[in-house]
Amino acid sequence: MTKTASEQQVVFFDTTLRDGQQCPGAGMSFEQNLAYAALAGEAGIDVLEAGFPSASELDCSIVKAIAEQAASAEKSPIIAGLCQLRSAQIDITIKALEAVIPVGRGRLHTYVPVDPRLMAASLGKKIDHARIVSQVFEFCKRAADAGLEVEFSPEGYSRVGKNFDFCTDLLRAAVEGGARILNCPDTIGGASRYQGEEFFVAKMKRHADIIRAEYPDVDITWSTHCHNDLGLAVENSIAAVFEGPARQIEGCINGVGERAGNAALEQCIMIVRQWGEGRGLTSSVETSKLQQLSDFVARHMLIRQPHSPVTGENAARHSSGGHTNAILKDPLAYQPFDPSETGKQISFVFGPLSGGNHAKSIIEEHGFICDEEEKADVAQFIKDMYKERRKGITDRELLDGYIKYRSPIRMKKINYSRTRDVSSIAFEGVFFDESGALTFQHVGKDSALRALKAAIDTKVTGCEIQAYQSESVGEHIDAQSRTTITVSYRSGIYSGVAEDQDISKSAMKALVKAVNKAYVTGRYSRNTQDTKANAA
Repeated sequence: MTKTASEQQVVFFDTTLRDGQQCPGAGMSFEQNLAYAALAGEAGIDVLEAGFPSASELDCSIVKAIAEQAASAEKSPIIAGLCQLRSAQIDITIKALEAVIPVGRGRLHTYVPVDPRLMAASLGKKIDHARIVSQVFEFCKRAADAGLEVEFSPEGYSRVGKNFDFCTDLLRAAVEGGARILNCPDTIGGASRYQGEEFFVAKMKRHADIIRAEYPDVDITWSTHCHNDLGLAVENSIAAVFEGPARQIEGCINGVGERAGNAALEQCIMIVRQWGEGRGLTSSVETSKLQQLSDFVARHMLIRQPHSPVTGENAARHSSGGHTNAILKDPLAYQPFDPSETGKQISFVFGPLSGGNHAKSIIEEHGFICDEEEKADVAQFIKDMYKERRKGITDRELLDGYIKYRSPIRMKKINYSRTRDVSSIAFEGVFFDESGALTFQHVGKDSALRALKAAIDTKVTGCEIQAYQSESVGEHIDAQSRTTITVSYRSGIYSGVAEDQDISKSAMKALVKAVNKAYVTGRYSRNTQDTKANAA
C-alpha cells in the first residue's frame, strides 16, 4: 500500500531475544534463537535485537548467526546488537553484525545511565560527565563509520530528574556521532501520566524540540522502551507515540523480559493498527503472524497466561450463552477486532452459562444434527451431565454428552444368569422403544454378551462385533475388569470401553457404549441425513 504524505510508519523493535531472555527461565537454545529470528522476519518485524554480543561467546555466536541468516534472507528485519558504552564491547558488536553491514540491515544499540540513582549505583560516586559525553560521540561515530545504524539510549530516562541538561548533552553527542535513533526508556517501569510534567513523554517532547531546533537537517527517529513493573508498559509506549515524538516502540512478544517484563509488542502493534490510522500512523507488521510468534515464545520461553490480551488462549474464546448467540451472528459483537487478523480463530467453551445456540454450533461443527426445537434440551442435558465442571468442558466431552442424550440404550442396572443352554439378562432402563425392567434370553452355548447382542440385533441390523479385549486393572483380588469392544456399522468403526468387577458385566457395558456411538453416528450425522435426503 502506498503511503500518503501525511502517513508515518511506526517502527516495531522486537527485543524478545535480548531483553526477553534476560528474564530468569526464559533462555532458548541456539537453534531456537535462529528459528525465532526467521519467524520475526516472516512477520515483518522492523528491528530485531538479536542479543548482547559481548555478554558471552554463545551470545556473540547467536547474534552473528542471526546476522548471517538475515543477510541472505529475502525478507528480514534490521538486526541490532546491544552493548555498553565501552570500547571493547563496541568492537565486538560491530564484528558480530558484520554480515548485515553490506545489505544495510545492521544496528548497534548502546546506552549509558542518566537516572541519578542508577548512575551512582552503576558508575560509582566519581562520575565525569564530560568524559561520558565525549565517549558517546566517539563510540557512536565508530559504529556509524563501520556502516551500522546507531541507536543511543539514555538508560533510566523516565527518572532523569536533575540530569535533564546532562541528558541533552548526551543526545547532542550521539547525534553528532551519527546516531539517528534516540530511545528514551522507562527502564524502571515506574512512569505514569499522573506525573504531569515529570512524565517521561513530556520530557521526550522537550528533548525532541531541542534536537530538532539544533539539528534541523537530521532525520531522527525517537523511540521508547517501557518496562511493566506497574502494569503500564503498553499504555506508556502508546502515549509516547500518540502524544509524543516516538515513532519506534520497543518491546517483547508476550511481554516477557526483566522483572515484570516489557511492553507486550503484540498488544502495541494491534493498538497502533486499531487507533493509529486516525493519527496518520501505519505499521508494516503482518498481524496474521502474531499468534505464531506468541505461541513460539509461550512454548520455548515462558508460559503465556490464558487471559493474555490479543494472543492468549482465552482471548477469542467464549462460554457465556448471550455472548455466543451474538458472536455466531456477528464475530465483532464481543471482540474489539476480528481475531483472524492475528492468526487466531474465535472458539467457544461450553460451560454452565452456555445455552442451546452454543451447544448446537459445536454439535453441528462436528458433523451432527441438532434441531432448533431440541437445542435447549440438549444443552441442559449436557450441563446436568457435567454439573460439577464449573470451568467448562471440551468439545469431545460435549459430543459424548450429545451421544448419551441420543443413545437408544440407557442402562441403569444389568444382571445375568445361565441355566443349561439358556442365558438370561435382567435389564433395567431404556432399550430403544422399551423401558423399565426387561428380560432378554438366548438359547445356546453362548455367554450373556451373546444374549445382549441378540436383543440388539432385533432393533439394529448390520451392527457387528469386530474386536473384543478384556484386561485386569490392577493386581489385587478386587481388581476391575476393563473391556474394549469394537463394532462396525454403516461403514464406520466404533469402540466402547467399560469397567466392572464382573468380566461379563464389563463386556456388556462396553458393547452398549459401542452400539450407542454407532447408532447415534449412523442416524444423526449430517452425512447420513444428506444421504437420506438424496435417496428420497
